[in-house]
Amino acid sequence: LNVPEEALYLHEGAIEAETSRKIFEDQGVSPTEELFRQVLKRQRALFRQKYWSFVKPFPEIPDLLADLRKEGKKLALVTSSHREILEEILPSRLRGLFHFILTGDQVRRRKPHPEPYLLAREKLKAPEEGALAVENAPAGIRSAKGAGLFCVALTTTLAPHHLKQADLVLPSHRELYRLLLNGKRHA
Repeated sequence: LNVPEEALYLHEGAIEAETSRKIFEDQGVSPTEELFRQVLKRQRALFRQKYWSFVKPFPEIPDLLADLRKEGKKLALVTSSHREILEEILPSRLRGLFHFILTGDQVRRRKPHPEPYLLAREKLKAPEEGALAVENAPAGIRSAKGAGLFCVALTTTLAPHHLKQADLVLPSHRELYRLLLNGKRHA
């Protein structure tokens, strides 16, 4: 299979098996269940080997999270990744900045279903009004919007036209910082 990198980002955040099935479908391939399981297992191994050691937070993120917390904002991380993956790739200093972390293995229905964001909002005791999600992929945007959140999408992995379901599309974390903290830093 020749899978364009953009195809992976378009399906980022969606259920892993559904993503793989969609990629097969887009390539015109109908795998047997055994082949599908083997490919999924190989996909996970390759992802771990190729990407995990390179995953780093964007430079503005630690300051942004710390400053939002100082302002009394309740912060949740909502990811479709499994907890073991998150714990391996997300530095503990960043994990400590979130009031609540929700991983894909903690919900029955992952993104694009609204359940992850609804649960996070419930855990934070956050009202729908004023709640905001930051996303970078269509599945996450659909999940956030389905939960009634205002959604800001960042073009860190996909072009703006792929993120048009969001309420606002920004080109960078720097712009997100300006939006959320009125340009106090990273101007």
